[in-house]
Amino acid sequence: LGACQAAGLAEMGFEVLGVDNDAGKVASLSRGRAPFYEPGLDALLRRHVGTGRLRFTASLAAAAEFGDVHFLCLGTPQRADCEAADLSQLHQVVEGLGPLLRRQCLVVGRSTVPVGTAADIARRLTELAPAGLDVEVAWNPEFLREGSALSDVLRPDRIVVGVQDSAAEKALRQIYAHPLAAGVPLVVTDLATAELVKVAANAFLATKLSFINAIADLCSAVGGDVVSLSDAIGHDARIGRSHLDAGLGFGGGCLPKDVRGFAVRAGELGVDKMSALLGLVDDINSERRELLVELAVQECCGEVAGKAICVLGAAFKPGSDDVRDSPALAVASRLHRRGARVRVFDPRAKVKAAAECPELEYADSVGQAAQDADLVMHLTDWPEFGAIDAERLGAQVARRRIVDGRNSLDRDVWRAAGWTYVGVGRG
Repeated sequence: LGACQAAGLAEMGFEVLGVDNDAGKVASLSRGRAPFYEPGLDALLRRHVGTGRLRFTASLAAAAEFGDVHFLCLGTPQRADCEAADLSQLHQVVEGLGPLLRRQCLVVGRSTVPVGTAADIARRLTELAPAGLDVEVAWNPEFLREGSALSDVLRPDRIVVGVQDSAAEKALRQIYAHPLAAGVPLVVTDLATAELVKVAANAFLATKLSFINAIADLCSAVGGDVVSLSDAIGHDARIGRSHLDAGLGFGGGCLPKDVRGFAVRAGELGVDKMSALLGLVDDINSERRELLVELAVQECCGEVAGKAICVLGAAFKPGSDDVRDSPALAVASRLHRRGARVRVFDPRAKVKAAAECPELEYADSVGQAAQDADLVMHLTDWPEFGAIDAERLGAQVARRRIVDGRNSLDRDVWRAAGWTYVGVGRG
């Protein structure tokens, strides 16, 4: 989030100083190289580091001296001891930056946080900052998607700002002048609503995905096809086709923890039905991983021990090398624990996947991963997997059997090439 926000602001014409407490990341970013894969980011970093418009540091003091506007782009992962959001990184920066703020400035939160956090930060900064009430707080939730983060910064589908006065609104309008001039909608609201917008959006998308996965189970029970069903109901403008792809479910560093954190906060506020609803959404999603394992067992005649299984995909989604809470890796690991010999290929996530799950084997190509495989499992829907020559791959495997955990392969093509094709909720 922070690197993309910094590069995006530099692209908009601002002088930007990015701050991170990891010296290695600061050094890498200062060379114009992101410590993660995001399409187009390295080129944008190089361009603006080269012009001097974009710099990086580990010094909060330098940031306090430099900035008129401070964007807080800290991670808020799930806590280790419960399902609530871990705000320790955010609080650490507030406690460190606050005492250094000696002049009027605007502090803008971008992180996904439990409702009420922004108000707490505003109070705390008033206590800590020598500038006192001249330090204003606003909340500007991010809607970045890995794989398209730069376009989401530069050409978002909406900009939401939670402010306490017109001065903060004016400053944010100036910052986002380019996208606003291009017609991007601006929603101006209060701090609490701005915080809720992000988690409500993610909760709705997660609910839609879990709903269609529950429908997929019904389709399996009666011999229906969830893909045709999704196409049909997706034509209804009130529903839309987006996020109606049944299969392995969602993962990554945002959606699962945001759903859980929102459920916890709703429970704390006494909104028990919302908490229960989100808990069910999470449960349905989590169960998809075991469902895919069971489909693999079924296609291996009841036993995967000793079988060679090719897994296509390790990242939690295409266009990213992020393996945090990756459904694909979770399935691969469970198959390994059941005694299967699992070989994984991913176009971008091999290094991070190997660090996360070193017990698995990793290949450098689809063909290498599928060589002599008893079963192929398609678990991350990279475009290149959709372009696989099913006939050619069939010559490399031991048995032509594929489980399409994303329902995105052309089953007619695979079946025509002699494969046993199994999707999720496809009869």
